[in-house]
Amino acid sequence: MVFDLELIKKIYSELPGKVSAARKLVDKPLTLSEKILYAHLSGSLPASPYNRGKDYVDFAPDRVAMQDATAQMALLQFMTCGRQTVAVPSTVHCDHLIQAKVGAKKDLQLAIETNREVYDFLGSISDKYGIGFWKAGAGIIHQVVLENYAFPGGMMIGTDSHTPNAGGLGMIAIGVGGADAVDVMAGLPWELKMPKVIGIKLTGKISGWTSAKDVILWVAGQLTVKGGTGAIIEYFGDGADSLSATGKGTICNMGAEIGATCSLFAYDEKMSAYLKATGRIEVANAADGVRDHLRPDAEVYSNPKKYYDQLLELDLNTLEPYLNGPFTPDLATPISKLKEAVEKNGWPEKIEVALIGSCTNSSYEDISRSASIVEDAKSKGLKVVSEFTITPGSEQVRYTIERDGFIKEFEDVGGMVLANACGPCIGQWARHIDDPNRKNTIITSYNRNFAKRNDGLASTHAFVGSPELVTALAMAGTLNFNPLKDKLKNDKGEDVLLKEPTGFELPPKGFAVEDAGFQAPAADGSAIQVKVAADSKRLQLLEPFKAWEGFDLKGLKLLIKAKGKCTTDHISMAGPWLKFRGHLDNISNNMLIGAINFYNDKTDSVKNQLTGEYGPVPATARAYKAVDIGSIVVGDENYGEGSSREHAAMEPRHLGVRAILVRSFARIHETNLKKQGMLALTFANKEDYDKVREDDSIDINGLTSFAPGYSLVVILNHKDGSRDEIIVNHTYNEQQIEWFKAGGALNVIRSQFAKV
Repeated sequence: MVFDLELIKKIYSELPGKVSAARKLVDKPLTLSEKILYAHLSGSLPASPYNRGKDYVDFAPDRVAMQDATAQMALLQFMTCGRQTVAVPSTVHCDHLIQAKVGAKKDLQLAIETNREVYDFLGSISDKYGIGFWKAGAGIIHQVVLENYAFPGGMMIGTDSHTPNAGGLGMIAIGVGGADAVDVMAGLPWELKMPKVIGIKLTGKISGWTSAKDVILWVAGQLTVKGGTGAIIEYFGDGADSLSATGKGTICNMGAEIGATCSLFAYDEKMSAYLKATGRIEVANAADGVRDHLRPDAEVYSNPKKYYDQLLELDLNTLEPYLNGPFTPDLATPISKLKEAVEKNGWPEKIEVALIGSCTNSSYEDISRSASIVEDAKSKGLKVVSEFTITPGSEQVRYTIERDGFIKEFEDVGGMVLANACGPCIGQWARHIDDPNRKNTIITSYNRNFAKRNDGLASTHAFVGSPELVTALAMAGTLNFNPLKDKLKNDKGEDVLLKEPTGFELPPKGFAVEDAGFQAPAADGSAIQVKVAADSKRLQLLEPFKAWEGFDLKGLKLLIKAKGKCTTDHISMAGPWLKFRGHLDNISNNMLIGAINFYNDKTDSVKNQLTGEYGPVPATARAYKAVDIGSIVVGDENYGEGSSREHAAMEPRHLGVRAILVRSFARIHETNLKKQGMLALTFANKEDYDKVREDDSIDINGLTSFAPGYSLVVILNHKDGSRDEIIVNHTYNEQQIEWFKAGGALNVIRSQFAKV
């Protein structure tokens, strides 16, 4: 089935003219990122080129994708804005609420029963507003999007940070919060600061044990978790063209781990082949007709330093497999140095669980290469030593790999196939472990490995690698194994060497599926009732946040001064809390419970200035809110990195937090805070973080003249009667200031539609 073909044809028919006009405006050759961005402006071309990293720009994305955990809050907001149907093609994908316990079939059935009211809500609201609905078991959002919706030269936003996966098919695809999705679904322009463009030139060709995953693991080591912030990562060169479309998708997917706005590859034969293999020959033919406009200009290739804001180069011939971690995805260790790093850092050597799949690495190619290792190991008398799980990315992939015998190969050596869902990658894992406090090691082919990310255990050391490397290490059961040169002892006591992995970019017999899991929306949804029970513990209709009072904020209590890394997982945990993603008040009970309090090095233990006692963060915030006292959160560098979940912004807003003051923000989280009417502020002098004391009462001055480019003043009123006056910066533009004044962007949207 081909979705949106007429829309795609229209975009391609207009693309040559738009690219030509943009090139004339910019007066230089264009990167691919610039071609797509300028072709998706909400209005006409500006009088002068946009400044990368400085100017805010209004865009008109082609579509919206939402996963079930974030779709709940996004659609609860959308249903209040006054539209009868979505303005652009949109989809919901049920992939986050399925917990991995005992295996695919039973886990899926239990999820359907457990989450019935949420699925009924999502199905009914999708029906009502013209949204495509992918049922539980259909697959992980990003794999399903790549198989059905992504197309070269398009622009998409998605309510998940790994939306950039679609860059594997040459699409600018950006992770956003639900409020951004509401804008686009309502037909309004979507605002983004014009990204910088980081070029990564790939030469040579991967071979042997090296895979596309190792490219992004290497890049993460080079750029770190915030090195891509505010930028599109654009891969180019002969090496880029040699990678499969799904391999490209893997690289783009994990670009979220370096803070990139998105990542992108140019249209090539590999993309064309994937489009055709997934039943979209018409899209491939249309893209072939505008091929030159779906690639950077020739001058960019010949002199890249002139056109990219930053340039990295990598010879794929020299790349070796990497294992990144633990606790952060940018701690990159090549396999040749892993044993040394394990010994030096005291990481637990024994691998207790090896997990392959996820939205990052669950393609047919990934599975077939891993299966080749398993087949070779089995023939040599080996079985997995670690627990071993396999997560297919979609029902289409699962059905095809079962047909081709790969699932049996995995099961024959002790592997367990999980449901087509996110599962352990996002903490949806009922892990069995004898002692949750015991230091232990797991390895995955996922994308994130923050503490507690996969199993909720701070003691777990999680490492990220390619499916091939994870599979090989599962056979050894130890980090001190290099499959490129080390041998394993088989059931006969013989020393055997694993063969290099082999596989297929695309299934030789083609893809197949009986029921992909798609449900088209009703032709007319006007009479459909959205299903939300009044007494539901999992769903709650939203009330608008209050508008700004019109004066400076005085007497805010310090809620928490977060120490070190504070991701969206620390601010709003996933795992068991996913069941409350549609109920703002209930899920707010997890607000910042994973953040480390600077003053006692504990989690979920902060001082209540009203009582002097220590208690949970959410309860303390509720105590302040109950007596109409606002609060403030102080944080460190790259605050809010990780997931796009807007709950990390909505929960503080709901519990009376008025401002987040940090050393620096991750892009998506900063935007989410702005959308919800919060103050997202940064220390002008980062050392002022050290001046904040536990008993501070805090004022924010300058709001009555709040304007772009002008700093605000924060007064730290200390308990001993002294005070510190510090300067804080912000990145608000005029429109975002209106969001703040109105109490949130959604309030502005409501007022606009009320006037129509």
